[in-house]
Amino acid sequence: MGLVSTLDWAVLLGTTLFIVVYGVWKTRGAADMDTYFRGDYTLRWPTIGLSIMATQASAITFLSTPGQAFEDGMRFVQFYFGLPIAMVVISAVFVPIYYRLKVYTAYEYLEHRFDVRVRTLGALLFVWAAQTIRTDIKRAS
Repeated sequence: MGLVSTLDWAVLLGTTLFIVVYGVWKTRGAADMDTYFRGDYTLRWPTIGLSIMATQASAITFLSTPGQAFEDGMRFVQFYFGLPIAMVVISAVFVPIYYRLKVYTAYEYLEHRFDVRVRTLGALLFVWAAQTIRTDIKRAS
C-alpha cells in the first residue's frame, strides 16, 4: 500500500471541494473588492479579531511547530506568548486606522501616508529580510 490511501485522497478532495463551495456560496453577494475584503463594513470587532488570530495561527503553524520543536527545542515558544498582546495592539491600533483610511495592507498605508517609493521600499525590505532570515536559519542547521 502506498503512502497515501484512497480514503486519504477522498478526505482531502472532499474537504477541498467543501471549502471551495462554501467560499463561493458565502461570497455570492460580493460585488466589488471592498465588499469582499471588508464585508461591506458590517463586520464587528469580534469577527475581525478572530480573523486576525486565524491568519496568525494558520495551518502551516500547526504543521510546522512540532518539527521546529524537534529540530531546535522549545525556545521558540516564547514567541507565541507575545502573540495575544500583539494581536490586541494590532486590533486596537492598526485596524481602526486601516478602516478610516480605507486601505487594505500596511504597504498601501505607506503609499497613502508617504508615496509609492516608500511603499516599494517597504515591500522590498520585507522580501529581503524574509529571504535573509530563511537563509540564515537553513545555514545554521
